[in-house]
Amino acid sequence: MSVTNTSGRRKTAVARIYLKDGAGAITVNGKDHKVYFPTLPLQYIVNQSLEVSELVGRYDITVNVQGGGIKGQAEAVRLAIAKAIVELDAEKKPALRAKGLMTRDMRMVERKKPGRAKARKKFQFSKR
Repeated sequence: MSVTNTSGRRKTAVARIYLKDGAGAITVNGKDHKVYFPTLPLQYIVNQSLEVSELVGRYDITVNVQGGGIKGQAEAVRLAIAKAIVELDAEKKPALRAKGLMTRDMRMVERKKPGRAKARKKFQFSKR
């Protein structure tokens, strides 16, 4: 039994996954993914790569995810799963790419500038 190891990133979240044949259990940081990602939209994001490639229930996935917020973590897991699926079966790549699941979303928070309150916020203008 071979284990496929890939990683995915989104904002400051990094997900490392280990994908192997199994019954479809997804474990995130030692917890079931439905406990770690409690809302349905987040669970949908995590399962999206499997649903598009029609592989739900065929693999056991162990995930280590750290950094960022819960949404960024879910999207990092989604990318990592998509990359692992393509590593196993390259014919699934066009379907995943069409849904935008193979692209690393590189948008990050803009840094705070010195002498400013936030990244773009300026001080209040005073005419006098």
